[in-house]
Amino acid sequence: MGGQDKPATGTIGWIDLTIDDAAELRDFYAAVTGWRPEPVVMGGYDDFNMVAPGTGQPAAGICHARGGNAGLPPVWMIYIVVADLDASVEACRKNGGEVVAGPRRMGGDRYCVIRDPAGAVAALYQHG
Repeated sequence: MGGQDKPATGTIGWIDLTIDDAAELRDFYAAVTGWRPEPVVMGGYDDFNMVAPGTGQPAAGICHARGGNAGLPPVWMIYIVVADLDASVEACRKNGGEVVAGPRRMGGDRYCVIRDPAGAVAALYQHG
């Protein structure tokens, strides 16, 4: 998640945007915000960490809607860090939400995308 130290449970650990043409929007946000794109090799294409000016730290990601990101909605997706993804998925369903995608693995970590009862989407992320 962005190459930073592991964020604490209950915090927003990352944010990214998944769209058809990540390169086009990468350039848009670089011009608008001053973010510097850093390629993330995905096997045949690059997604991008967007590095904040003056910090050298990734601030967000801009990703192609391919591979594990296929079918994700074109929204700025927050990744909320949870202690137990399976328990959070169960709680989501019991409280009127639904799982939109996943759970999936990213290295040793796991995540899924949920839709809450109001229709908003977010990702839940568990460190491995």
